[in-house]
Amino acid sequence: MSEHVYKQIELVGSSTESIEDAIKNAINRASQTLRHLAWFEVTETRGHIEDGKVAHYQVSLKVGIRLEGDE
Repeated sequence: MSEHVYKQIELVGSSTESIEDAIKNAINRASQTLRHLAWFEVTETRGHIEDGKVAHYQVSLKVGIRLEGDE
């Protein structure tokens, strides 16, 4: 088994649809500018309420990025 080293960053994603979409939005956007995304961990979930209804969901994520040359 190879040994890998990761850099950890924090992201916040949001969605008006669901928590799952908020996660996907954060990962999809990060993958446009970052390489070697390897894993994520949801660290916080919250939302915004308007007129007694959920207006949007927001999640905080820790994301692991495998360092280059660590193939």
